[in-house]
Amino acid sequence: MTEIKKAIIPVAGLGTRFLPLSKIVPKEFWPLVDKPVIQYIIEEARDSGIKEIIFVNSPGKRAVSDYFATSPVLEKFLKERKKDALLAEIKELEDIYKGFIFSSVFQKKPLGDGHAILQAARNIGNEPCGVLFADDVVTDTSVPCLLQLAKIFKTCKKPIVALCRLPKDKLSSYGVVGVEKIASRVYKIKQFVEKPQEGKAPSDLVIVGKYILTPIVFEYLIKAKPSLKGEIILCEVFEEMLKDGQVIYGYEFEGKWLECGNKPSWLKSHLYLSLKSSRYGEELKNFLKEMKI
Repeated sequence: MTEIKKAIIPVAGLGTRFLPLSKIVPKEFWPLVDKPVIQYIIEEARDSGIKEIIFVNSPGKRAVSDYFATSPVLEKFLKERKKDALLAEIKELEDIYKGFIFSSVFQKKPLGDGHAILQAARNIGNEPCGVLFADDVVTDTSVPCLLQLAKIFKTCKKPIVALCRLPKDKLSSYGVVGVEKIASRVYKIKQFVEKPQEGKAPSDLVIVGKYILTPIVFEYLIKAKPSLKGEIILCEVFEEMLKDGQVIYGYEFEGKWLECGNKPSWLKSHLYLSLKSSRYGEELKNFLKEMKI
C-alpha cells in the first residue's frame, strides 16, 4: 500500500519546558496567532489526505477531545446574541474535523517518542502511516509537509524522515543525519546522531518531527530495548534498522519550519505568524512602530 490515510499525533507529553503554564494548558494548545498549534497539525493532516487520526494521549488529559468536539450550548448562545462572525469561526473548526475518524490510545508514562508511537500500533495495523509531532509546524508552502513526504513514499515505499538544513552553530541542539544524496531533496540516511558535539555533525540536515513509517518500523519498536532512562527513542530504533541493512530515506521539505517545542522557539514562531497574519499583521506592525521596537 502506498496511500497514507492514517496519522499518529503524540500529545501525551508533560510539556515541562512550558511550565508553569503547561500545568493547566497543554503545550499543543499554546496559540500561534489565534489558534492552537494542534489545529495547524490537524489542518496539515487534512490537506495531506489523512482520513484517520490516532492521538497518543495520557490518561485523564481531555483537552484534545474537548477541543475537537461539537459545542451546541456555545453555538446556541452565539446565535441568540447574533455573534455571526464568532459562530462562523466555530463552524470553520467543525468543518476541519468532521471528515476525520478520531481515536485515542494512551501512554501511561512518558517513556520516549518511540514508545508513544508504539501505543498506536494496533490502530495502524499493517499499513504505512504518518506521524506528526505538535512541536513542529511547516508554513509558506503550497504543498503540506506530510503530503510532500507521502509523494516521495509512493516511489520509495520505505520510511521517510522530514529534514531541514540549519546553520552549523545550531546543530548541537538537534538530531542530525549522515546522508547520501540520491535525488533533489531526497537522501538515503546513513547515520543518526543525537545532539552532536560542535564540529562533529555528519551533515547540516536535522530531523523535524514528521515521518512516514512502515510496518517494519513497528516490528523494531516492539523489540526495542529501553535506553538507560527507560525510554524507547525512535531515532535509536532507526539506528538499529540501519545496522540490519534496512533503508530509511530523508526528504528536505519545502517550506518554513516553525519550532514550538520550547518557550523561545514558540515565541519566535508566534511572532512570525502574527506579523504575517492578514487579519492582525498590519495592526501589529503599526503598534511596533509606535513603540519604536
